[in-house]
Amino acid sequence: MRRVEHVMGFPVSVRVDDEGFPEAAVDGLFVWLHEVDARFSPFRPDSEVSRLDRGEVSVPSAALREVLDLCEEYRVATGGAFDVRLPGRGLDPCAVVKGWSVQKGAELLAAAGARHFCLNAGGDVVAAGGPWRVGVRHPEHADQLCTVLDLTDRAVATSARYERGDHIIDGRTGRPSTGLLSLTVVAPTLTEADTVATAAFAMGAEGVAWAAARENCEVFAVDAGRRVLRSAGFPGERAAAQPTG
Repeated sequence: MRRVEHVMGFPVSVRVDDEGFPEAAVDGLFVWLHEVDARFSPFRPDSEVSRLDRGEVSVPSAALREVLDLCEEYRVATGGAFDVRLPGRGLDPCAVVKGWSVQKGAELLAAAGARHFCLNAGGDVVAAGGPWRVGVRHPEHADQLCTVLDLTDRAVATSARYERGDHIIDGRTGRPSTGLLSLTVVAPTLTEADTVATAAFAMGAEGVAWAAARENCEVFAVDAGRRVLRSAGFPGERAAAQPTG
């Protein structure tokens, strides 16, 4: 079974290889993701996040509290480099919400009986069963890969400058983080992979070692000088094109 829908501003695709898997479970996955978008998007004035930011909500829901607790955990862990409450900007927990919500969606599929599936949310992937081959885009050439992974029961996420420019802010300085071109993290869950990738990218070059030191995380990064940096256990092979410095 395969399906693609546009949710939260990016395409989400799912492929389930379990024979006879109920289509209703995939329906439930996308219902959940659309609900997350409606509740947690800072770009929707009626979302819970926007209403909380305006002071119209005094006690956040349990789900939003979980997200905000993760945001605070990573703010502290990065010394303030990762911060969803930047001065002059509204509350924006998207860097946590994406991976967190897609991981919850993967858990919905697993609870419905899926054992072999790949859930891809704008390039960030949950791979159940496997192995699944996942390519990591070259940070400067959209038609090339810089590494290819074989994933089994793991998740992978990349933070980079190539889609949205210098959009990740170092909360310590208030300026865009430009020390890296891209940073990819493999972890047991997409909640962790996505948040660690964004948090590490916000830290700049020092974020590579910080991410690699986290338990069960493996890292592949390309710095601003086009050097490739990777942790010893990163499960990727060299692709035909790699950045060179």
